[in-house]
Amino acid sequence: MSTVEDAILRQRAIPVVRASEADVAFALCERLVAAGITVIELTTTIPGWEELLRAVNRDLGSAIVGMGTVVEEDAVGRAGAAGARFLVSPFPAPAARAAAERDGILFIGGGFSPGEIADASRHGLCKLFPAHLGGPVYLKTLRAILPDARIMPTGGVRLTDVSTWLHAGAVAVGVGSDLYGAPDLDEAVAELARQVTQGGEA
Repeated sequence: MSTVEDAILRQRAIPVVRASEADVAFALCERLVAAGITVIELTTTIPGWEELLRAVNRDLGSAIVGMGTVVEEDAVGRAGAAGARFLVSPFPAPAARAAAERDGILFIGGGFSPGEIADASRHGLCKLFPAHLGGPVYLKTLRAILPDARIMPTGGVRLTDVSTWLHAGAVAVGVGSDLYGAPDLDEAVAELARQVTQGGEA
């Protein structure tokens, strides 16, 4: 297991940061790191994401930052050059995976169907997306037929449901809109930090 993957599994609740502006995303990263949350996933849907990634790596040195929504081979090289420590795809992206493996960057492939998850899990840690469609019950079903799969549900995962997902068999979860879209961002960051500290225990 890679050092980066080990850090993801230790933190267990991974913030997935999306924003319409890079400055907004950077400010959220600052709050997360200040709260002790060091593994962070940015996304390529953020305008200026390459410079944002460089800025987070430069100014928030304790952070282990990955890039999500990486589905093209070109994005792999750009993310790697900007300092991404891991890459995440929401669906099967074989060309991006091959490029990441060639460049020595952890690639977390995604999928939803049993076949997609089975294929992604053969490479290691994989992403179940969008997780909210099937919920924890669907995750339990996947784990029953894929007991060795290390699955990280993402997409519609509520902050208050982190422990439910972990008890259903997730090795980690990605939390996005329930964090950056929260009416009280400070409260949401504090709740995520609590989940990280307590390992998702209710």
